[in-house]
Amino acid sequence: MFDMEQRMNTVALQIKPQDIFLFNARALKTPGIINMTVGEPNFATPEHIRQHTSTQLLQQTMHYTIPEGKPALTAAIANFLHDKYDLNYDPSSQIIATLGVTESVYTTLAAILNPGDEVIVPTPSFTIYGPDIILNQAKPVFVDTSKTNFRLDPAMLRATLQEHPRAKALILNYPNNPTGITYDKAQLQALAEVLQEYAIFVISDEIYSELSYAHKHVSFATLLPEQTILLNGLSKSHAMTGWRVGYICGPQKVIAHILHVHELITTSIPEVTQDAAIEALTNGQDDTHTMSVQYQKRRDILYNGLQQLGFKVAKPQGAFYIFAKIPAQLTQDDVKLAEDLIAKEKLALLPGSFFGIGGAGYLRISYAASLENIKITLTKLQHYLVENGVETKIEGKS
Repeated sequence: MFDMEQRMNTVALQIKPQDIFLFNARALKTPGIINMTVGEPNFATPEHIRQHTSTQLLQQTMHYTIPEGKPALTAAIANFLHDKYDLNYDPSSQIIATLGVTESVYTTLAAILNPGDEVIVPTPSFTIYGPDIILNQAKPVFVDTSKTNFRLDPAMLRATLQEHPRAKALILNYPNNPTGITYDKAQLQALAEVLQEYAIFVISDEIYSELSYAHKHVSFATLLPEQTILLNGLSKSHAMTGWRVGYICGPQKVIAHILHVHELITTSIPEVTQDAAIEALTNGQDDTHTMSVQYQKRRDILYNGLQQLGFKVAKPQGAFYIFAKIPAQLTQDDVKLAEDLIAKEKLALLPGSFFGIGGAGYLRISYAASLENIKITLTKLQHYLVENGVETKIEGKS
């Protein structure tokens, strides 16, 4: 009998299941679990989007569209990006609609990488970047940002580029998952001044752009348009994770080749979700505002509570995650601690080490959850700390 597994792509054989998915699945098997691991809005997709899509679904027969997406969709994306971020993309040649930003990342890397290329990834980072790079026979170069307030600084970037002449791209994700940290215009400009000296792509994953709290989001594509491949989508801005609508934007000649890869991966994204996206981008430009206000309220309650419990936390400026340093009195093995919290408190928080170098000793907590669950989380953490002999600063409690 043949061992057909060994006939598979040797690189694919090295790819392991995503730790965050395995951990979440395990947590959900615990009855009564308070699950704070999910990076998904707990809001419903706005009603006007659902109503519009329902009408379209009943009135139209859904078919293939052109691979880059219906002209009405690419036009809506172009208008949205212009209105929100002062970007100017030609909807007929510089935009591709994708199956979420997850597909955008893979498609972009597949289109630009050659075997042996390197891709710079500031860490902690979202978990798909490294495996996607490896699957495309390139090498991730992880840069630990934990000592620079979870931001890539210009000196660190320049040193990395000098040490890695085969670097083909930098992946920049802000507001960041898992830390919630973002960049202001001056910080981005400083990075752009370094990058413009090198023939390197900037893959700017700005999926959380509409959830920027400290200041108006600045797209990297406004600073270095000829080198930037912009990734964005509707999952976070319009609570549309299940609709799977992302998009890639960039220089015309680059986008033309990325499109060829995209159309091999998927002929086109579903027409019904394209219709939903058109409605969201055209008539729902302010949909995020209500959600953003609630996220900031939740963030502040969680942030203040964690500080009182003795966690060191960089205050999130965007997205909906807090990256909390485990108090020194507890084990710094974040995986062991997270497993203990499930077992003893029925509380699921993600280990920071799942997000790469610089994440060990941290826990990621999503505040895309109800206010009730956030308060329960703080109560459970306090109980766990007390049970382990750790004093807290919460008034009236030790």
